[in-house]
Amino acid sequence: MSFAELLDHVGGMGRFQIIYAILLAIPVFMMDSHNLLQNFTAATSEHHCHVHININNTPYTNLTEKLAAKDLLRVSIPMDSNLQPEKCHRFVTTQWQLLDSNATVTNLTELETEPCADGWVYDKSIFTSTIITEWDLVCDSRQLKQMAQSSFMAGTLAGGIIFGGLSDRFGRRSLLIWCYLQMAVTGTSTAFSPSFTAYCIFRFLTGMAFSGIVMNSVSLSVEWTPTRTRAVVGTMYGYCYTIGQFILAGVAYAIPSWRWLQLVVSLPYFICFIYSWWFAESARWLVIAGRPDEAVKQLQRVARINRKEEEGDRLNIEVLRSNMQKETASAKSSHTFFDLVRTPVVRRISFCLCFVWFSTSFAFYGLAMDLQNFGVNIFLIQLVFGAVDFPAKFISVLTISFIGRRVTQTLTLILAGLSILANIFVPQDLKTLCTILAVVGKGCLAASFNCVVLYTSELYPTVIRQTGLGLSNTMACLGSILAPLVKMLEEYIPFLPLIIYGAAPIISGIAATFLPETLNVPLPETIEELETRHLRVEEQQMKILLKPTMPDPAEEAS
Repeated sequence: MSFAELLDHVGGMGRFQIIYAILLAIPVFMMDSHNLLQNFTAATSEHHCHVHININNTPYTNLTEKLAAKDLLRVSIPMDSNLQPEKCHRFVTTQWQLLDSNATVTNLTELETEPCADGWVYDKSIFTSTIITEWDLVCDSRQLKQMAQSSFMAGTLAGGIIFGGLSDRFGRRSLLIWCYLQMAVTGTSTAFSPSFTAYCIFRFLTGMAFSGIVMNSVSLSVEWTPTRTRAVVGTMYGYCYTIGQFILAGVAYAIPSWRWLQLVVSLPYFICFIYSWWFAESARWLVIAGRPDEAVKQLQRVARINRKEEEGDRLNIEVLRSNMQKETASAKSSHTFFDLVRTPVVRRISFCLCFVWFSTSFAFYGLAMDLQNFGVNIFLIQLVFGAVDFPAKFISVLTISFIGRRVTQTLTLILAGLSILANIFVPQDLKTLCTILAVVGKGCLAASFNCVVLYTSELYPTVIRQTGLGLSNTMACLGSILAPLVKMLEEYIPFLPLIIYGAAPIISGIAATFLPETLNVPLPETIEELETRHLRVEEQQMKILLKPTMPDPAEEAS
């Protein structure tokens, strides 16, 4: 009897698993509110230099109080090519002659200008306060906006490295409880940041907690869920994340102040921290960690909740050890990061998944963190970007469940890359078509994420599953960090970012074809089991390939 059969023995997808899945899903609703939060808290409003007019000794002294705001801007700030006030410069001296419609100015570019020495005036019709308006992250300081987002992504990178290894050593439950608390505390502290530096530090720590929650939630879900329902549960989490995008758009629309918005999306994690103490530690991990007595207690607890008391009472350490000899034997050996590349099959899995995770995240954030550049209402485009996930993930769960993980992963990545590349050939004035192609690409990437999270957890054996997820998370974080940097290349070659964003998923889609299929395959517990299983599969495939070429004994006899 394998662990999967033991799980079915104590209720399969029973009441315990349903309650567990729901409790793990609740925090996912708010995950997007932190991941994509800077689309709103760091939105760049229309702005121009603060107008400072010296009215002494001018022929217009008596008129200044009667002038309309647009006239004051006209004499104080040069206009750009779109006849809008320049964002970063003003006239050194007030150009009163521009008020005279009969006056002629030969060359406005010759009028002397200077940077905004007295600060900026911001349009607060949409957002009353953002980190941009609070710390003047515009003009020469505009790159600091990307630094703020990169600090969060760097935190997810650090969290993947740190929490991935720690959860394999100390358990999924303990690390998940800690990450809920860290998310709540650092997210709340971000709302009270006294400076931009403090803001970046708290966002970094929040990003770390984000990674820990994602990895440990996935592992606990997969390790407590029967094989036949893993795809459905995984897709449910994907839809929770999608609904979170709607929640983010609604909450951001209702709360235009960045500090209050940051606070509202962080406080719910205190509730998650409180109820997470009810969570059961993964029995799979307890067996691997050499704690079979605790694994038996957890399985008996699950049996009671699933109303399978008799089956649970029959379980004991001897039964567990006799049926999971390979798993308990593996507890005597320690595992490190190098186990991800030590053996041939695991090495191939690790290399291919690095490509898949990097490119999916890279292209996803290249699209999702650039909402203001679509020229559409930012709240509307957030809703559209969220809505496309529903059909995308529904189709993906069908293909995942009936066709297979490998085909789904390959197709979603290649289609995403083609949609992004197609935008190169669309004129910039056709914003609707550009937006449609971007939405299609984003939907394919959402389906890719939906597949790869489940696929990764099924490919790695239990003894190194969290370490493997940590490596995958690291590659995803590298992609999310590099995405905004690549966007800066459009200042030199306008279409170059789209080429890079589109080519990466296509290359990774090809790499995904080298991954083993895991449809209806039990979770591997040890590295040796995984290597043996795929060696057997390759031998069977080789026999099938060679069978037509082998001579028929009956024909030889005749």
